[in-house]
Amino acid sequence: MAKFKYEGRGKAGRVSGKITSSSKREAGLKLQEKGIRITKIEEIPETLLTKEITIGSPVRLQDIVIFLRQFATLLKAGVSVVDSTNILARQTESKSLKKALLDIEEDLRTGNPLSSAAAKHKKIFTSMFVNMVKAGEASGSLDETLDRLAIHYEKQHKTRQKVVSALAYPAVVGFIAIAVVIFLLIAVVPTFVEMFADFGAELPLITRAVLGASEWMQVYWWIVIVAFGLLFTAYLFSKSQKKSKYYLDYFTLKIPIFGKMIQKAALARMTRTLSSLFSSSVPILQAISIVENVVDNEVIARVLRESRQSLEKGVSLTEPMKKHWVFPPLLTQMIAIGEETGALDEMLSKVADFYEDDVEQTTDRLKSLIEPLMIVLLAGIIGVIVTSILVPMFDIFNQIG
Repeated sequence: MAKFKYEGRGKAGRVSGKITSSSKREAGLKLQEKGIRITKIEEIPETLLTKEITIGSPVRLQDIVIFLRQFATLLKAGVSVVDSTNILARQTESKSLKKALLDIEEDLRTGNPLSSAAAKHKKIFTSMFVNMVKAGEASGSLDETLDRLAIHYEKQHKTRQKVVSALAYPAVVGFIAIAVVIFLLIAVVPTFVEMFADFGAELPLITRAVLGASEWMQVYWWIVIVAFGLLFTAYLFSKSQKKSKYYLDYFTLKIPIFGKMIQKAALARMTRTLSSLFSSSVPILQAISIVENVVDNEVIARVLRESRQSLEKGVSLTEPMKKHWVFPPLLTQMIAIGEETGALDEMLSKVADFYEDDVEQTTDRLKSLIEPLMIVLLAGIIGVIVTSILVPMFDIFNQIG
């Protein structure tokens, strides 16, 4: 929500003040409802303290899907683009989407097309969205384009959630394991140190190792926090730089077990996006350029860049793909058939369906296998620490007995 300062005339004479609203137009309507005739209204610039900080897109994918479905339905019912935008802006629960739609409505009322109005909100509406809408406006099938976009985002969201759920479990259990180990080393193990010192006998190797780790952790615990902070910072930096992101994505795709799943999910995203763009009659070179930016994998993006350059020279799209390990033969063969038959969008859609189903089955299998393995790993780590304490205690009890 933005803040506006205004001047005007009311029943009691000249008035001025501030008002919070989603857009300048809405602020004006609110003031008119209060009986104020506006002479001046302007937005108050955001400061560092009042500005909303968002990471990634400020709107959830689910909200975008609902918006697209409703937008397409309203257009099919004969409601104009301007009125549809106004209706959806007032009923959406997302504040960021509401603000963007009200801004878009103002642009539409000045005669701008929906595609150029949406292009001003890059954090919410991607280049793929803008180009597909532009193609839909040109062909007069905007409602069908919005439906196609909704299906695209729904499938993309489903695949992403499957991958996230498969990766989340080991990550959470791993975090819990680290937290439990740190707690035992700092809070539990030190309570036995004095007793073992009074015992006087030589302690087993496993006990000496755990006691040494406990002493180190008590003194240098901050190094662990700094190390995690540095790793996280390095990860964010690597994601923001193309060259380092390439190596990060390359490493991710080569991770045992999970790498193949991440590769298939990225290929599903790529083929689904290309299929949606081709179905909306977006030019092939422009479509590939868009996918380079939205695929979110620099290894695949580089090959796509080479494929685009290959097409510009009059060579087949699949030539660079065939030479790279990240593109399986199934994918390159299906694209080649699509090029020859002129049904590239259909072929890419079938490939996307295949990989999306494959990712779903893989994630289900991984979750069923990882759960018991992670439980055993956590139990093993705790078991080592407990054993290191119990072994010398049994020796003490035997001597006393």
